[in-house]
Amino acid sequence: MAGLRLADLFRCKPVGAIAAEGGENPHDLHRSIGLFQLTMLGVGATIGTGIFVALTTAVPLAGPAVIVSFVIAGITAALTALCYAELGSTIPVSGSSYSYAYATLGEFVAFLVGACLLLEYAVSASAIAVGWGQYLNELFFDLFQWRLPEALAAPPGAGGVFNLPAVVLVGACMVLLLRGAKESATINAVLVVAKLLVLLFFVVIAFTGFRSENLTPFAPMGVAGIGAAASSIFFSYIGIDAVSTAGDEVKNPKKNLPLGVVLSLLIVTAVYVLVAVAAVGAQPWTAFAGQEAGLAVILRNLTGAGWTSLILCIGAIISIFSVTLVVMYGQTRILFAMSRDGLLPRVFQKTDPRTRTPVWNTVIVAAFIAFLAAFVPLDVLVNLTSMGTLIAFAIVSAGVIILRRTRPDLPRGYKVPLYPVLPVASVAFCLYLIAGLPWDTFALFGAWAAAACVMYFGYSRRHSKLA
Repeated sequence: MAGLRLADLFRCKPVGAIAAEGGENPHDLHRSIGLFQLTMLGVGATIGTGIFVALTTAVPLAGPAVIVSFVIAGITAALTALCYAELGSTIPVSGSSYSYAYATLGEFVAFLVGACLLLEYAVSASAIAVGWGQYLNELFFDLFQWRLPEALAAPPGAGGVFNLPAVVLVGACMVLLLRGAKESATINAVLVVAKLLVLLFFVVIAFTGFRSENLTPFAPMGVAGIGAAASSIFFSYIGIDAVSTAGDEVKNPKKNLPLGVVLSLLIVTAVYVLVAVAAVGAQPWTAFAGQEAGLAVILRNLTGAGWTSLILCIGAIISIFSVTLVVMYGQTRILFAMSRDGLLPRVFQKTDPRTRTPVWNTVIVAAFIAFLAAFVPLDVLVNLTSMGTLIAFAIVSAGVIILRRTRPDLPRGYKVPLYPVLPVASVAFCLYLIAGLPWDTFALFGAWAAAACVMYFGYSRRHSKLA
């Protein structure tokens, strides 16, 4: 019996069965997203957090060398993106890393990956929503010389009682997601173009105040500080995973999924590095600590004009809205895939016959994210998201190696170059960034993993469709 249970833990879902699931049922998700919309989903899920919110927590860790931190995070994301591209072209369905792990490493590992993804997405959306309130307050100040009361503008532990703007943001995203995936993706694409223009505006203005002395000392905290900052900001690269969660709703997924992953990463990394250089060159690195709505403040200090800060705040509000929208979308699709496999209750896969969206799934996700955003401080959320993201990315990279060995016959629309060097390097970079996270993050993550094990052995193992 014990041997049978051990075998059950590592039972893999056949790749053919996974690939055949997308769109097999008229009540399933609908393929309505093209390459441009898909790429904008990736950009939309990524640009915003690392620049508009996390920059003020990362710069104090690394100083001006935060530029290098973004490059390290970008290299790690690039290596992982190539692995995602291969698996996405081979297994083009919703579920992202969870579905890939189910095909390569077995059910128990896949469930733990799914738990990592749920943590990654829920906590990321919450962290982003917390930052949205900061820029909303700056907008109110620029327009009306008034700010929300501190008690309603920040979570407990950060000077407030209840983060009202974050809850409003999550509620608005929920309403839009319930209207349909195509509508959400189209609106997101418009928002992404708008925020790219706003960030370009910031770069142009910030470079007019660029001072080389602001870059010295370049790495005041040394190599350790650079690594710690890279670990902290890595959560902002969640967009790579978000692209692959749309597998069931993408047109021509074998071609468009890998293209969407690579294109979104190229755009994101270029923008991140450019904005980071402009920001740390425009003000001393010591001024970033505790600076809310940092980019808007930089423009106001440089120009002395409120209208520049106003434009930046509007861009940040748009940007963070689109990030929250896509991250919430990604989480609902992972829950959908896990429910379809029997590992979670059926309520998460029930779709509306008209909009083809998972209604109760979306409502439950929104409620959970709103709770976290309202009551949990930003720094705790950021590090937890990085941990979940890095573990999922490392497993995807390992999955490429395993699937190449176990199923070399599978048709692949894209193959990772320099195999197996790049997948191994991707795993190594992920482990390096995980090592840079604080110990309290490991403790919180351990508690989450323990809860996931209880769920798996108490419910999922017996209800699995492979049982």
